[in-house]
Amino acid sequence: MASPNRNSCLLYLSNFSLAIGYNALLLYALVWEAGNIVSLPTKRIGFYNFCLWNQKAELDCLMIEEIEKLGISNVALVLSRLCVYISPVLCLFSASTIVQQVLSFKDRDGWKLAQILLSVTNVSLPIGLILFIFSTQKWIQVSELSGGFAALVGAYILLVLHLLIIKSMVWPVNREKENFHC
Repeated sequence: MASPNRNSCLLYLSNFSLAIGYNALLLYALVWEAGNIVSLPTKRIGFYNFCLWNQKAELDCLMIEEIEKLGISNVALVLSRLCVYISPVLCLFSASTIVQQVLSFKDRDGWKLAQILLSVTNVSLPIGLILFIFSTQKWIQVSELSGGFAALVGAYILLVLHLLIIKSMVWPVNREKENFHC
């Protein structure tokens, strides 16, 4: 039978692993892939790019006015950017909160803060992604979705899993009484 200290270590290591995983996936999708949902030689559609193949056989990136003429709402694009790009910021704050709680073990408020930050991220990321996809659905086919989209979906799955773990955990009220060493 595993000791309580070993179970606690595994619990904290799972928290760290999940935090590293979804932060890495979000950074990959939003920084490395530049937020592109579709990244093909003939089409590049992302949160800041809307490039289509023109009649001169070139990739032509459209400006805001031209995107609005295509029937895409500028408000929807701004809201989707805000919802998606706030996610890495909140995830980094929640990861640093978890690190502080693991090192101090003194209160439950830090875990509540991490839970709130992850809850907001679990709402904002899919809303932003769905809002963007529905506003640009004429130009996006499922088969054209890039690795950036898969990374965003993977980050969302890890976020949900991490939130479920934090919500289901029973944190000891007073860790100072235990002789805890991880």
